[in-house]
Amino acid sequence: MDVPNTGLPIEAVVPDLRQALADRGVAALVAEPGAGKTTVVPLRLLREPWLDGRRILVLEPRRLAARAAAARLAALAGDHVGGLVGLTTRDESRRSDRTRIEVVTEGVLTRRLQNDPALADVGIVVFDEFHERSLPADLGLALTLDARRSLRDDLRILVMSATLDAARLADLLGGDGPPVPIVEAEGRTFPVEITWRPRKQRDRLEPAVVGAVRSALQGDGSVLVFLPGMGEIRRVERALGEAGLANDVDVTVLHGSLPIDRQDQAISPSPAGRRKVVLSTDVAETSLTVEGITTVVDAGLARVPRFDAGTGMTALTTVPAARSSAEQRAGRAGRLGPGAAIRLWSKMEHAARPAFGAPEITQVDLAGLALELALWGVDDPASLPFLDEPPKRAWDEAIALLTALGALDADGRPTDTGRRLAGLPLHPRLGRMIVEHADGPHGRLACELAALVEDRDVLRGRPDEVPADLTIRLGLLHDHTRRHPLADGGAIRRARERAGDLARRAGVSGHGADPDAAGAVLCSAFPDRIAIRRGTRSRGRFLLRSGGGAWVSTDDQLADAELVVAAELDGKRKESRIRLAAPLDQADLLARFGDDVIERTTVGWDTERDDLVARTERRLDGIPLATHIGRPPAGPDTVEALLHHVRVNGLRPLGWTTGASRYRSRLAFLHRGDPETWPDVGDEALLDRLDEWVAPFLERATGRADLEALDVVMALGTLLDWDLSFRLGDLAPETIDVPSGRAVDIDYDGEHPAIAVRPQELFGTAETPSIHGGRTPLQLHLLSPADRPIQITSDLAGFWSGSWHDVRRDLAGRYPKHAWPEDPLTATPHRK
Repeated sequence: MDVPNTGLPIEAVVPDLRQALADRGVAALVAEPGAGKTTVVPLRLLREPWLDGRRILVLEPRRLAARAAAARLAALAGDHVGGLVGLTTRDESRRSDRTRIEVVTEGVLTRRLQNDPALADVGIVVFDEFHERSLPADLGLALTLDARRSLRDDLRILVMSATLDAARLADLLGGDGPPVPIVEAEGRTFPVEITWRPRKQRDRLEPAVVGAVRSALQGDGSVLVFLPGMGEIRRVERALGEAGLANDVDVTVLHGSLPIDRQDQAISPSPAGRRKVVLSTDVAETSLTVEGITTVVDAGLARVPRFDAGTGMTALTTVPAARSSAEQRAGRAGRLGPGAAIRLWSKMEHAARPAFGAPEITQVDLAGLALELALWGVDDPASLPFLDEPPKRAWDEAIALLTALGALDADGRPTDTGRRLAGLPLHPRLGRMIVEHADGPHGRLACELAALVEDRDVLRGRPDEVPADLTIRLGLLHDHTRRHPLADGGAIRRARERAGDLARRAGVSGHGADPDAAGAVLCSAFPDRIAIRRGTRSRGRFLLRSGGGAWVSTDDQLADAELVVAAELDGKRKESRIRLAAPLDQADLLARFGDDVIERTTVGWDTERDDLVARTERRLDGIPLATHIGRPPAGPDTVEALLHHVRVNGLRPLGWTTGASRYRSRLAFLHRGDPETWPDVGDEALLDRLDEWVAPFLERATGRADLEALDVVMALGTLLDWDLSFRLGDLAPETIDVPSGRAVDIDYDGEHPAIAVRPQELFGTAETPSIHGGRTPLQLHLLSPADRPIQITSDLAGFWSGSWHDVRRDLAGRYPKHAWPEDPLTATPHRK
């Protein structure tokens, strides 16, 4: 089969490419947009001798691009898709015995390699548009390179890209040898005039786009508008409809989720006399040619997946598009002739943007990658030739998830379950759900839930207006007559078709599905995202099994659910917004996770009760399922909890009677005089030694009353040995006998030990009472008959000879019934 020269720039470098593949078997082709690499290269390699009748496998990053590439190749060959040129995607297979060039999506290559690592019927694998750096492309290239060096040294590999760090790629493809040849081809594009119309960050996107489109339509030709996602596309579509465009302008939409006929309409030439405005995501950036475009309006945004290892989730995030993407987009306006590109950001901001977008392998959930590598027999991704190695934290998270799903065993090897779910074109979470329920009554329900969760929501609207309950969506799938104001009919139809395809692949029979079992089935995919409501008064607020918080709006019908399973969260760490979930019965939870539920009793202080309580909880990781509060049993945990209460609140909770306080003061007095012999009974020291002097008396304690009933004197006494206990009474007695014969309490709380006594009780002696073996005279607080202080002294003899005469003169007249002798040393002491 001879295809005439197309005149495309790529034709000039085909000889160099043939030579590179013949000599090294591996090559890199860097070709500018419009060079014709996708259209021409596979056809020009069909007669290479090393192909030896085997197929050329061409990988495209998207289904839409694969369909378009297959159609163009078949048309150039004068054939139809399914003949010389075949097409295989997740949902479509058009090939025959005549097929020599097979265009596939990247996931298809991975499955081929897992089933036939040597790719026996393939002569060359061509990776097209590799600059997009999708995760399946990086995985496919790593596995293919590994197969070439281990099994098929005659397997050719060609990596084609429009913009890429070619030197790094050449090193990777060269393996242990020198870098492989880089073949470069110029594009066939015309000059594109760039206009900068910066939009302020706080300004809405839609009016800025509409203004740019109006400006673009003042010229000739059609307009291609790049927007980050379907939500923005729909809003701009409505805004353009209200803007009153010219009658000869059609507004079309281009997105990978659209039906094939709608996609074909967007990329096909406009009828004579008409032109169009195509609102597209980055699907039209490189791999598709949209006919008739002369002007590009670029919002400068891209929606990319980002994995948050802290939450274990990948979410689509809107980011500024890289400079390379902006150049690719602008180039779409220069395919037919000189064109124009309007960028809705500033030239200064453009210079600050990254040169290339971040590879998906460094940004997304790696569970699928980790499972594929386990099936390949690899437990360390560093052993494979990746252009960028997977981040360690994301890799570890992926291994942990696969182990929890039962896809890997404890040694990291794939289980039978892992092999089954790898055969499904789904994330391992959703594959696990289908595999588990495929042979049971909820197989169909599992397929429907997977279809609803994996793709864009079938309910469209503002996030705050869209209900989270998946059972609403299941109802729309089951009942063709049911209506919902936010329902997208096309999305619902695609979800039905996808559920049917999954059921066929998994061997699920039957059509019935019970929406009430949605939560129980969803647990298989999201065992870590079970959540319980935070108390009866907290409408819409939940606690996740992992310990984080989650919520739905208070008017959502899930707000009062006791338990839910969250299939989609917004990825925020502290409080995640639940986007998709289903209610869960506790009976279903216990039926599945009963063995994981633990019962734990903790003893602690209840501030409301002001007492110690035992709180017995039944928990599933971070989820408390039931709580019972009661009196704690006596034992070590209770003792430790009581001691902790004392440590936190000081010594006050103990039963401090007057006698206990005085006993402690006596010990403190002796410690001040002889710290090496007598124990420190200050607050800090006693708190440090609670285990010694308090704990032994709490062995049968159960709460606050036992602390208050503690015999503190007896407890403090345990700090003294037998000898010190005996000497305490001699050195620091509780009382002292005065000449009147009365035992007077000694106060040890002041700077000096003291007694309070009337002078009449001391008549007949000049000796000051003392303690501590006579070494410490007591401080005498002398009282009037009304027990009011008249003098403080530690020199009784001096008092009698001096101040006593003034005291006698002042008080004798007021208290005539009491004795006021001139010579107190000869008087008889008495109590009255």
